[in-house]
Amino acid sequence: MKLRKWIAAALAITTLLAAGCGSQNDNGADKKELVYSKSQGPYSELFEQGVKPILEAKGYKLVGKDMSDLLQADVVLNDGEVDFNVEQHTAYMENFNQKQGGKLAAVTPIPTVPAGIYPGKKTNLKEIAAGDRIAVPNDAANTARAYALLQKAGWIKLDPQKDLSTVTQADIIENPYNLQFTEMKSLNIPAVRTDFDFIVITGSIVYNAKIDPQTALLTEDILPHLLLQLVVCEQDKDAKWVKDIIDAYHSAEFKEYLKKNNNGLWYVPEEK
Repeated sequence: MKLRKWIAAALAITTLLAAGCGSQNDNGADKKELVYSKSQGPYSELFEQGVKPILEAKGYKLVGKDMSDLLQADVVLNDGEVDFNVEQHTAYMENFNQKQGGKLAAVTPIPTVPAGIYPGKKTNLKEIAAGDRIAVPNDAANTARAYALLQKAGWIKLDPQKDLSTVTQADIIENPYNLQFTEMKSLNIPAVRTDFDFIVITGSIVYNAKIDPQTALLTEDILPHLLLQLVVCEQDKDAKWVKDIIDAYHSAEFKEYLKKNNNGLWYVPEEK
């Protein structure tokens, strides 16, 4: 009896593993029912309002599955519970693949909300002064974005030998204003913005905190690995449904939607 139970459990585990990125999904490459991970933020909203209707007109049925965070979204994608997500950049995806043994693929860049320097106590970049305090995100990828942006503002100079995508505070070689940096969780920065002279926040934080993106004092030059991507399981990257989602993001209908609804929030990558 115990042996039979052990065999049944082993078969169940094997079945679960087979449902992941390493195997073909139930409905095959030409399926018309798609499940996507859904987050609280601008990325899912842009998809649902601007892209989903285009796909539905082609006969697709799309179902959103709520996720608590991006890690969970990638886990369920890798496990085959959803078909795609639209909430991450290449840097995050590659980190997930490396650390979690994932098999995810980025198939096309999509509109991205840039990080920006926003007002704290001060409302003009020219007000920068000695000893000013600046809040920056404390997660690695966004910390690097923040310091690259502060260099763009001319407030600091980073070691030119270091990759901008991985710089840290330790790579600052010139700080003429003797600026004081506080690295903290991105979600907490808007609530304490008046404790700082300036803050650096990313697009999703801008959106969720209901901050007007047009109040940004300076926005980043988005590096290629930080552009948002349509992400799918590696095995699905050549499927027809994936091509149809890519086409929808590059369609005239979607461009018209952005033309009418982009209030300065979105950076739209150039098509090659």
